[in-house]
Amino acid sequence: MSYTPPPAGGSPYSSPQPPLDPMAERSTSTVFHVLGIFFSWISALIGYLMYKDRGPFVRQHLTTELNFQLTIVAAYIAATILTVVTIGLLGILFIVPPIFQVIFGIIAAVRANEGAFYEIPVAIKFVK
Repeated sequence: MSYTPPPAGGSPYSSPQPPLDPMAERSTSTVFHVLGIFFSWISALIGYLMYKDRGPFVRQHLTTELNFQLTIVAAYIAATILTVVTIGLLGILFIVPPIFQVIFGIIAAVRANEGAFYEIPVAIKFVK
């Protein structure tokens, strides 16, 4: 079997994607904020990896969404630790992250649909 070198133009899988138009950036950002309510950090990570280089608006919103979803995961971990340490007395803390997730997810989706940049105030900046 002989080795065939790749085409001179490079691999078709490594070619950069074209930038999104402004309306597509808005709708993509809105969709991933809504998906974050239901699928947490998984959808935010997939969206970030797929669309981070497709435009500044979608990159900012997906970075914000990923940071927020990672903050929600950290809140669940903190609630678990506090519940175990207090032998269940602080188990009520488990209702706080989903409430924040729904409220800030809806606010961020509305702002993305309006075409406004939005930073979720309670999100820790894990990804820049």
